[in-house]
Amino acid sequence: MILFYAHSGLRYLVLLTGLLVIAYAVYGLASRRPYDRTMRILAAIFTGAIDLTALLGLSYLFVGTFYPQLGGHIATMVLAVVVAHVVSAVMKRRPPAERTYMPHVVGTLVVLGLVATGILAIGRPIVG
Repeated sequence: MILFYAHSGLRYLVLLTGLLVIAYAVYGLASRRPYDRTMRILAAIFTGAIDLTALLGLSYLFVGTFYPQLGGHIATMVLAVVVAHVVSAVMKRRPPAERTYMPHVVGTLVVLGLVATGILAIGRPIVG
């Protein structure tokens, strides 16, 4: 049962770090700041939070019970993990002069949308 509460509770960390990534990226775009280390760190923390949540979810899946709504939840969460990693990988491969904040804004919004969809797929509230 502790895996369930840990997995479920980490959604708040995912939402918080996602909002921080979006806020910092929008600030960077608006102020025309060069892409910086803070953005890389925030994005890494967000991706790490997604990864940890997925790991705990998979662990819970192996010890818990499976029900049909989990299919949609698992599919959207796997897609969210993939999108988070694609954004990080793309930004790492770009030369420093070509790195921008926009992929973080778009990618993080997509990830948060997938997370919200996955949470709703199992009948749970996103916040609360």
